[in-house]
Amino acid sequence: MTLAVHVPEELSARVPAEQRGPGRDRGDVRLLVSRGTDVAQHTFRELPCLLRAGDLLVVNTSPTLAAAVDGRVGHARVVVHFSTRGDDGRWAVELRDPDGKGTTRARAGGPAGTRVRLPGGVQLVLEEPLGPGSGRLWWARVSAGGAVPGLLREHGRPIRYSYTERDQPLSVYQTVFALPSADGAGSAEMPSAARPFTPGLVAELVSRGVQFAPITLHTGVASAEAHEPPYPERFAVPEASARLINAVKAGDRRVIAVGTTAVRAVESAAGADGVVRARAGWTDLVVTPARGVRVVDGLLTGLHEPEASHLLMLEAVAGRAAIDRGYDEALRGRYLWHEFGDVHLILPSSGP
Repeated sequence: MTLAVHVPEELSARVPAEQRGPGRDRGDVRLLVSRGTDVAQHTFRELPCLLRAGDLLVVNTSPTLAAAVDGRVGHARVVVHFSTRGDDGRWAVELRDPDGKGTTRARAGGPAGTRVRLPGGVQLVLEEPLGPGSGRLWWARVSAGGAVPGLLREHGRPIRYSYTERDQPLSVYQTVFALPSADGAGSAEMPSAARPFTPGLVAELVSRGVQFAPITLHTGVASAEAHEPPYPERFAVPEASARLINAVKAGDRRVIAVGTTAVRAVESAAGADGVVRARAGWTDLVVTPARGVRVVDGLLTGLHEPEASHLLMLEAVAGRAAIDRGYDEALRGRYLWHEFGDVHLILPSSGP
């Protein structure tokens, strides 16, 4: 799905909401609400009034990593984006060229055997592409004694794209739901749909009878230029969350995923019968309109670029007409895009 729209550069959110003026916090973003092709404009703080007692929000607990590290290939400066930790200890990485403005631009991947010198005497060796025909991401191994989690903690910084104004501390990229991972795994890019939640808003939602089901999906490095479909990612749906999701579905209440990562995880744990079972491992599921969704009734998500593969998932949840209508309204209302931008709540057309 490609939307026939153009997003003006000035609609890119360049700094987080809390840095746009005194007295503001993460929740000070706008909320576009779609129920079928009916669209309404709200603020994110109104979310508790837009949900029902008994609704279930599925939230991603993956922490964001300081996944960008400076390195050198020969005499050339590069930036390594650590994307995904493999079960064999290797990492899927993307090499980028610094652009002189604090961000990066695309760089041809490979070849096999390329050595990257990293801080602390660590070396990274590219071994093979992540998958057939993939030139951007490569499986790579660090030299003995080079533990990647420690390297990222000491020398890493959050991945930053050119539409943002400046570097931000890692805390800016953590959501209120993020939990540390015992093995140092996490998301290369923030599961950003949950960013506007604050502890106070979560408490208000709970007081109104809205429930939460935690899942984990460690999201990798998105393709800023090519908008590739998602590749395999590690996920876990715990037993307690699976039971809660099934109970909500059985009670004819709504399961609303917070972010496309939550959709991918829950739908990966659902059988053809729509029952969610505890699962952990890797998912290569791509949710498309042809595949559809078996569990998710609604979705809270950011605004995606017109070429983004995520839009196929949105269409699977709500239908093409609803997404077209919502994005037309977002452009007309000058909503802000990207991880620090405004958010879009997609509910079933039968909603209140």
